[in-house]
Amino acid sequence: MSTLVVGANGQIGRQFCELARDAGEPIKAMVRDEAQQAWFEERGIVSVVADLEGNFHHAFDGCTQVLFAAGSGPDTGPDKTLMVDLFGATRVADKASELGLERMLLVSALRAENPLDAPEKLRPYMAAKFAADAYLRAAGVSHLIVKPGRLTDEPASQRIATSLEEADGTNQVSRANVAHALLHLAKSTQLKDREFVLLDGERGIGDALR
Repeated sequence: MSTLVVGANGQIGRQFCELARDAGEPIKAMVRDEAQQAWFEERGIVSVVADLEGNFHHAFDGCTQVLFAAGSGPDTGPDKTLMVDLFGATRVADKASELGLERMLLVSALRAENPLDAPEKLRPYMAAKFAADAYLRAAGVSHLIVKPGRLTDEPASQRIATSLEEADGTNQVSRANVAHALLHLAKSTQLKDREFVLLDGERGIGDALR
């Protein structure tokens, strides 16, 4: 099963691509422009140039599932959040359904179902994630939705929790742990139509994400 990685040039996306390469997992990294391809080419990772806000249909060639790890970033306004985190995700879901892909994996956010509970600056982002999650559930393609907590740059422990209760109220997770969890899910082809909270914790990834 070959995975198209949308948002491959992001912090989680790059880590996922390197882990997948090391594991021999076939992937294709989708990047916005040719300048971004150099990083992937240097590491022997197949890449394709495609615009999430424009024409990206050709990027799906040869892929059987898609991972959407794209994000507008913390320094952009609500307009870019709308176009990337919501509209970009829904367009990818539509294409995955149209092509009959095996699955779409979507990186969402912890508590995305309650956007008004988020700090005011984060509400547009959470609303976009909430709507993208709902759209994917109804899009006619098998899916996995992962909901990381507050992201950190701590090294991978490869030990996670899948609820706030299990994590003793800790609401954070390292990007490295998210990347490892995504690789496990990408390889676990039997998992479909499931949703997972991702937090730093004490359980091994394989045990936690059954």
